[in-house]
Amino acid sequence: MTFVNAWPVLKRILMEAKKSLSPLLIVVILLFTFPIWIGIVGGAFGIVGGVIGGFFGIITGIFGTIFGIIGGLFGWIFNWSIGWPFCWDIEVWAIMAIVAAIIIASKSRKQ
Repeated sequence: MTFVNAWPVLKRILMEAKKSLSPLLIVVILLFTFPIWIGIVGGAFGIVGGVIGGFFGIITGIFGTIFGIIGGLFGWIFNWSIGWPFCWDIEVWAIMAIVAAIIIASKSRKQ
């Protein structure tokens, strides 16, 4: 039997094998690659969660900086070194710094 004469028989055998092995091959591939897919999906969720958490961290960091600067200025002016109760103990150098800032701002507006 030559190859040319055997080709229709081989073709029929290969097609039957292909039909019967296709679901089995898919199941085996899914079985062996399932941990990889779980890792990829878990990594994707981790990246998305990290980006969202980083975004919230940046926003709260900006708000914390703003309120920290405001609180630092009030603490500097009113001498809030230990918190409540605050006293109206404005130091002389704080008043001089505020007056100097007002004078500099008014001179720059005149020019």
